[in-house]
Amino acid sequence: MIPPTFQDIVAARKFIATYLAKTPLVRIPKISEALECDYYAKLENLQPTGAFKVRGGVNLVGNEAGQGLTLITASTGNHGQSIAYAGRLFGARVIIYAPAENVNESKMQAMRDLGAEVRLHGRDFDEARLEIERVAVAEGFRYVHSANEPGLIAGVGTIGLEIFEDLPDVDVIIAPAGGGSCAAGNCIVARELNPKVQVLATQSDGAPALWHAFQNRSLDPSPTMVTVHEGLATRVPFELTNKTLWELLADFILVSDEEINEAIRILARDAKQVAEGAGAASLAAAIKLGVGSPTVREGLRGKKVVGILTGGNIPPDRLANLMTAGGVL
Repeated sequence: MIPPTFQDIVAARKFIATYLAKTPLVRIPKISEALECDYYAKLENLQPTGAFKVRGGVNLVGNEAGQGLTLITASTGNHGQSIAYAGRLFGARVIIYAPAENVNESKMQAMRDLGAEVRLHGRDFDEARLEIERVAVAEGFRYVHSANEPGLIAGVGTIGLEIFEDLPDVDVIIAPAGGGSCAAGNCIVARELNPKVQVLATQSDGAPALWHAFQNRSLDPSPTMVTVHEGLATRVPFELTNKTLWELLADFILVSDEEINEAIRILARDAKQVAEGAGAASLAAAIKLGVGSPTVREGLRGKKVVGILTGGNIPPDRLANLMTAGGVL
C-alpha cells in the first residue's frame, strides 16, 4: 500500500472544498504568553461532525460512492461519524462497528443520527475492527480501514495546506495521534512546503501504540491500552500511517490522561473552545515541551506553534466534571 502524495492532498482539497469550509487558525494569547511562543489552535472541532476526520471521509466516500458499495468500518466515534456523514452526503450505505465498553454514547448517537447502522462488539476498538474485517469478507462489503486508506490520509492532510496558507512561517505543528492519519498527512505537506517545519505527534501514555511503533520501528501491539480518551485508544499500530511517520515525523511526545484533562480545561477557559481528549492532546504536548523542562522549553520559545485541535466531541458530563475539578497552567 502506497501513501498519498502531496499532489493527492492538493486534489483532495479541491474535491472537499465543495462540501467542507476551511477551519479557523487562531492565536491564543494566554497560552502563547504562558509558553513564551506564538501558540495557534487549528479548530477542527468546528467541522460539521465536530472532528477533523470528516475531511478524509468526504474525500474517500465521495470518490467511491458512485460504485454503489456498502461501506463498513470500525470506530470509537469520530472516524465513524466521518464515514456516516459522507455516506449520507453521497448516498452510500454505512455500517459501523464500535466497542461495547468505554463507549462515548454521544458519538454513537451522532453516527445513528447521520444514518449509519451502529453495531457494538468487543471490549475495545481493535476487537470491533477484527470483527468487521471478518464480516466485510463474508458479506462482500467495502471495508474502510481507519488509517490504512490513502484517500483518508489525503483528505486529512488538507489541514496542513490550510495551516501553511494562513501561517507560512509556522515552525512546529503538533498532531494528536490515534491511528496516525492526521500526523502522517501533515508530515507529507510539511516535507513539500517547508521541510524545516517540525511535525510532532502525541498520544496518551496509557495507550502508546504509535509511540512504541515510532521508537522501535515495529508494528507490534502496545503492551498497554488504558485511557479514558477514546480517540487515542488504539492498541495496534497501522502500517500505512506508521511508515510515513517513521520517515518524516520529527518526534513523538507522550502525555498522561491528567495532562490531557488539564489541556481540555485550559482550552475551555483561555481559548473558549470545547475539546475532547484527543483534540486537547496537542496542547498537552506543547505544555509538556514548554513548561516541563527549562532545557526542552527552548525548543518552543519564540516559535510559531500550531496545535491541531482535532475534535470537540466530549460528553457534556465529562466536560462539566473536568471544569469543576479546576487546575491552572
